[in-house]
Amino acid sequence: MKNLHIITPVKDSIESTLQTIKALRASDTDIDYQYTIYNDFSTPQTTALLEQYAAQYNFELVNLSDITDHPSPNYLLVLQMAQQRAIEQDADLMILESDVVVAPDTVRGLVAGAAERSDCGIAASVTVDDNGDINYPYGYAKGHEGEVYAVDKHCSFCCSLLTNALLRSYDFHLLDPEKHWFDVHISHISQGNGFKNYLFCNLPVIHRPHSSRPWKQLKYTNPLKYYWRKFVKRTDKI
Repeated sequence: MKNLHIITPVKDSIESTLQTIKALRASDTDIDYQYTIYNDFSTPQTTALLEQYAAQYNFELVNLSDITDHPSPNYLLVLQMAQQRAIEQDADLMILESDVVVAPDTVRGLVAGAAERSDCGIAASVTVDDNGDINYPYGYAKGHEGEVYAVDKHCSFCCSLLTNALLRSYDFHLLDPEKHWFDVHISHISQGNGFKNYLFCNLPVIHRPHSSRPWKQLKYTNPLKYYWRKFVKRTDKI
């Protein structure tokens, strides 16, 4: 079995982040994984709480403010650092967003599911709301409840395992530095490099969309303001 690194990028949203941490640490697994939280210029108050939780829940905390002066979001830097670490330690990389709550069997199931499929590039958990209904960003998976199947559409990084083979096939330093998010592009790279991306609808995780970046709720409550921010201020570039 490959080693496993799990990462969570964090930008404030401490309540949802703590739910993510607690659920992961309650996982029913004997896999000895390394857990790292990348703190992307959160407030001093959030940073202090993360330092407290790092000791309490035994994870590594990387404060990006100690590494770069590039303004948040720094998802590209996080991916590059995590890729390098995973390759050096012959590990798969699981990305777990801070607005996601895993089930007890999520980690064990994704690791086993990826290992059983030699052509796997990405193994992703389908996301559901608090009622258990498939939600954003996997609306296209409705009707596939309980299945595991290869998808042509992109896998979100809400809760996804990137295999070591995929990590070794493409250098994340080649990703477009003008973009903010990379799940779509890396999903396509995976397929282009001969891998398949599998969606595990039998391993649902709770997703509370955008609670990690509350301003993105404007897309639903004030779309004009959201798209002004997206296109004029050039935020949220995919």
